[in-house]
Amino acid sequence: MLYHYLQSATKDIQSLVQLTQTDIAEIKEARHQDVRERAKLKNDLIYAFQAKKSLLDHELVKLVESNPGKELSELLSQEERDGLGAMKDELALLHKLNKEYAKYVVIVSEFYNSLLESMFPREMDGYQKSTPKPASLLKVRA
Repeated sequence: MLYHYLQSATKDIQSLVQLTQTDIAEIKEARHQDVRERAKLKNDLIYAFQAKKSLLDHELVKLVESNPGKELSELLSQEERDGLGAMKDELALLHKLNKEYAKYVVIVSEFYNSLLESMFPREMDGYQKSTPKPASLLKVRA
């Protein structure tokens, strides 16, 4: 059962890696709508991974408690140790990709915020921004 949980959790992580790589590629091409649509799918995968990780943790605790005095590494088969290593590697890759994804999100956010600020400048009132300057609002003549 432990190996099944490991494989299933690793597949979820691999799916998250693929989706994040796709998101990064699409942000570079300014296709933000597709990125937004995948957010729900990614959240569902995260919740599924968390549930599987919880089951995995429970199985590991049960294994250790049923074999007092032994190290976990002694209790796991080579296949299970390899599965844990593969999951760790996939998590490290996902972490790296999420950091890259976050950089692009911040860049795009800063771009849109600066564009909005240049179109509709705001006066600063201490640390808070107040309403836009009336002269900066768009005027329409009929």
